Amino acid sequence: MSGDEPGKRGFNLSALAVRERSVTLFFLIAIIAAGTIAFLKLGRAEDPSFTIKVMTVVTAWPGATAQEMQDQVAEPLEKRLQELRWYDRSETFTRPGLAFTTLTLRDTTPPSEVPEQFYQARKKIGDETAKLPRGVVGPFVNDEYGDVTFALYALKAKGEPQRNLAREAETLRQRLLHVPGVNKINIVGERPQRIYVEFTEQRLATLGVSVRDIFGALAKQNLVTPAGSIETKGQQVAIRLDGAFDDLSKIRDLPIVVNGNSLRLSDIATIERGYEDPATFLIRSGGEPALLLGVVMREGWNGLELGKALNAEVAKVQKELPLGMSFTPVTDQSVNISEAVDQFMHTFLEALAIVMVVSLISLGWRVGLVVAAAVPLTLAIALVVMWATGRVLDRITLGALILALGLLVDDAIIAIEMMVVKMEEGYDRIRASAYAWSHTAAPMLAGTLVTVIGLMPVGFAQSSAGEYAGNIFWVVGFALIASWFVAVIFTPYMGVKMLPQIKPVEGGHAAIYQTPRYQRVRRVIAWAVDRKRLVTLFTIGAFLVAGAGMPFMKKQFFPTSDRPELLIEVQMPKGTALAQTSAAAAQVEAWLQKQAEAKIVTAYVGQGAPRFFMSLSPELPDPSFAKVVVRTPDEAARDRLKLKLRRAVADGLAPAARVRATQLVFGPPSPFPVAFRVTGPDLAVVRGIAEQVQRVMQADPTMRTVNSDWGERAPALHFVLDQERLRAFGLTSSDVADQLQFLLNGAPVSQVREDIRSVEVVARSAGTDRLDPARIGNYQLMGANGQRV
Repeated sequence: MSGDEPGKRGFNLSALAVRERSVTLFFLIAIIAAGTIAFLKLGRAEDPSFTIKVMTVVTAWPGATAQEMQDQVAEPLEKRLQELRWYDRSETFTRPGLAFTTLTLRDTTPPSEVPEQFYQARKKIGDETAKLPRGVVGPFVNDEYGDVTFALYALKAKGEPQRNLAREAETLRQRLLHVPGVNKINIVGERPQRIYVEFTEQRLATLGVSVRDIFGALAKQNLVTPAGSIETKGQQVAIRLDGAFDDLSKIRDLPIVVNGNSLRLSDIATIERGYEDPATFLIRSGGEPALLLGVVMREGWNGLELGKALNAEVAKVQKELPLGMSFTPVTDQSVNISEAVDQFMHTFLEALAIVMVVSLISLGWRVGLVVAAAVPLTLAIALVVMWATGRVLDRITLGALILALGLLVDDAIIAIEMMVVKMEEGYDRIRASAYAWSHTAAPMLAGTLVTVIGLMPVGFAQSSAGEYAGNIFWVVGFALIASWFVAVIFTPYMGVKMLPQIKPVEGGHAAIYQTPRYQRVRRVIAWAVDRKRLVTLFTIGAFLVAGAGMPFMKKQFFPTSDRPELLIEVQMPKGTALAQTSAAAAQVEAWLQKQAEAKIVTAYVGQGAPRFFMSLSPELPDPSFAKVVVRTPDEAARDRLKLKLRRAVADGLAPAARVRATQLVFGPPSPFPVAFRVTGPDLAVVRGIAEQVQRVMQADPTMRTVNSDWGERAPALHFVLDQERLRAFGLTSSDVADQLQFLLNGAPVSQVREDIRSVEVVARSAGTDRLDPARIGNYQLMGANGQRV
């Protein structure tokens, strides 16, 4: 008996599968069922989740200069952060009264270590806080900087006060939190409310009232202090005192005692509701003020299911909103996920059709069906493994499956063709099915592993890029190894069931290869061997031509996204007030509203947009910056709009601002394609070197919108105080600062507690006094004894 017969020499998996056909059929059906369940249960996401190794720290010190913020606040915090094990760098942007520090861990930081590093950073910052100068507020640490907003919704009502929108937003927030798959809801763009108490110097002087009298009365009336409790036989009864501010009427009726006479505060000042002035962050959707609700999805959840659930809930909300109020989507990842899954299914069906057509034409319809059946079987196994290992269907895993589709049938074709050839040689079905294992299983497995190993560097790369794209290796590996098992187990089984009765070829093994097709192939090979020098020279020449052409190919590790959003940055000169930045952004918005390609236009003035795309890095707060996000119908419309905007900017649109249009890019965040960092101890030298680098980049014709993040120097008024005269009137520099703050911006003196929010009560000069710069030099300070200075 020949050694090729099943079961006669060594273990033969193919022979076992054919011999135990009922067991093989059971596993075939089980795999198809499990694969279908896995496909339905697998989480869906637009992009693979990877760890954003960045956290931000915000520190305030009202009255400090930018240099003082750098030296007294940022420098000590940065030194403590440098003690972290995986520390890479920290960047701090300071402006008068504020410092924004960004901590970046090394790219090779293991994802499991990042939470611990952020915890250690919090501890070190907390330890350093006690050593910061008196008056410093914070630091405030944000270690959720990497959260991705799954969907954004705009809540707006023309002419409605934002405080009413805020109440409705809180209601919607609690409602959407109950949607399955929602991790948290962020309300974005809410302007802090204020109650302003405004009065003029003339009015105070006429009535003989001092600012301190008003401040003291407001502060004392609204304090929350314990009033004791009463012990009874049954319970302890707490004493509560009425008088705290809970609406405007109580503030207006606050008594102010002056020289034995009692006046109401409304007799002295104007009390009105308002918002933080000047504003620090504004959002407009469709040109109208809006609040945004950002939905963060639970990790590993099915994005398609969450999108459907949100759409259903939002549809109910829209029917129940008050008249004139709207709640509309701005971004929605479920749309992009659906498009990616649809594209995969389309590509899968195309690949399956191509395999079937080629197999049917070259091998016959029965053989073609056997080969084609290997594709869904292999994908079913790969999907089950993905589900078991906690992976989801996202851009990378779907791309890896599409990449693997062209390789899945290789092993099945080898196995079934070997079976056909052996049947033509006279083998029966059982013996022919076992031949593939004994003679081709090992080479097929070796070839499969070599292909998989070629992708290993991506899978084991210790970097953000590796974390983002690493599933290419794993998913392709799962699929190719599964294809080998399918080829040696299920393909022989289906071959036994489906192959026709093949008549042995007369003449034995050699006669099989005497057909006209094989003869043509043999002649081509013989021609190449006879002219080996020519073939070798041609091969070398083709290689050299390919190498010479490489410099002309576009090089980009992560490609541009096909998402339809266009991102527009509006950058005013550093130090520009937010009102002027808002006006410049409004010019761009007005132009966009007239363009057919712009469907949804959302402007973020004062800082960047929330991270609605994994690779988007939100810009830090900056009153001279605005970002406009435009949703277009498709990729082609996005590109058309970008070119039209560039032409409009060149023709004079928003001339005071630097306007830059970009699109989203896959992979880890990178704000600019090319960036240089200049560091050193001497600020003047660093700025000089940076300007030289900037000039060199501007001279390059391939560069545009070259800029420096330092920008221009911001103007400031510096007052030199006569300390001896101040002491003579019982004043200090701090007293002068407080009185100027009251004159220009207002001073917080109390709070009104409303529902879940506290509204600051701010005392300030009336608009005619506050908004006139000429009055600063003539402003009269109030001495310790109430005298005017």
